[in-house]
Amino acid sequence: MSINDWKIDDRPREKMYVSGAASLSDSELLAILISSGTKSKSAIDLSKELLAQAGNSLNGLSKMSLDRLCSTPGIGVAKASRLKAVFELSARLQSEVQEPGKTVSSAATVVRMFSPMLRNLQHEECWALFLNRANRIIGKERISMGGVNATVMDARIIIRKAVDKLASGIIIVHNHPSGNPSPSELDRKQTRLLREAACLLDVSLIDHIIIAGSRYYSFCDEGL
Repeated sequence: MSINDWKIDDRPREKMYVSGAASLSDSELLAILISSGTKSKSAIDLSKELLAQAGNSLNGLSKMSLDRLCSTPGIGVAKASRLKAVFELSARLQSEVQEPGKTVSSAATVVRMFSPMLRNLQHEECWALFLNRANRIIGKERISMGGVNATVMDARIIIRKAVDKLASGIIIVHNHPSGNPSPSELDRKQTRLLREAACLLDVSLIDHIIIAGSRYYSFCDEGL
């Protein structure tokens, strides 16, 4: 039966209008994004099928590539792109600095900011958070994107951006797609080089944080 043949109160869009988005199930919310089904399946049927492929986990679904989403009959590039766009917007919303000048008080504060954006990536990315002398955020930028096992942490680029922003402190954040947050020897070497370069210009490397899934490693917390 097509969704259009359902009782009006049971249709996802109408249900959202009457009762709000929170009243909808995961499959109903996905059905609104998918918009239409096939001759044999409704949009909700397709949504349930996608969730089943992801272990009935929205987190698992967000990790699925465009190609894998499109491999589901009834899910084309347009529908898959809408889903990926929503998951990306959600990650950016969660990681957005809500208040200008937010004070960084711990590694956990930084992890809450970056984890939604980095924890599910299948490649490494390096970001820099720039702070003033009061540890208030004055900017953040992605420094580089790498492969599955490494990314470049170019000290020259990071220091130049810090000087341009008149930053007094830097926190480096990058991810490990492997799920293991322990720093590699390359991570340790790049951190030492950046710390030494920053000191020459009276800029402090406050921390280097590695995010790996739900876990993280902080050089500062570990006394390094």
